[in-house]
Amino acid sequence: MSRDDRTGADGAAGADDDRDPSADDPAAITPERDALLLDAMLGGLASYLRMCGYDAAYALDEGVEADDAVRERAVAGGRRLLTRDRDLAAATPGALLLRERDVVDQLRELREAGVRLRLDERPARCGGCNGPVERVGDGERRPDYAPEDRPVWRCVDCGQHFWKGSHWADVRETLASL
Repeated sequence: MSRDDRTGADGAAGADDDRDPSADDPAAITPERDALLLDAMLGGLASYLRMCGYDAAYALDEGVEADDAVRERAVAGGRRLLTRDRDLAAATPGALLLRERDVVDQLRELREAGVRLRLDERPARCGGCNGPVERVGDGERRPDYAPEDRPVWRCVDCGQHFWKGSHWADVRETLASL
């Protein structure tokens, strides 16, 4: 979701996706249990995971790029590392190695690895900075560009505003196609 997402269908999220292999798996990776760290090669994946509710830190946003620093940040922060670097994955406990370059193919790999990928009814994380979002209450100031007929959320950290518009619907459709 982005500030520029000003038009589109409601894109309301559904309940559990019946095709989601993580639905009944206690070992599945879920936003409720797992914080993630994405290495420098996976920046395009971050917003998708954040829209799925994950606390998904991106190494470059955290100011780390070198393998040792990325590994240290993941371990110290209790985050599961997602990486395309074989050596880094092998050296980091619990890391998930992704082989694909395309974001949709990476999402498919994650789903196959037991990562829950679905949009919840209520957005939880900012797609831009990873901060938590809160719903803008009735009577609170909304940006002029925000649609009047939809709920709006605001990032607690960066102040960006979000709503479920065309980008939300596009991501929902992408996840359903996996």
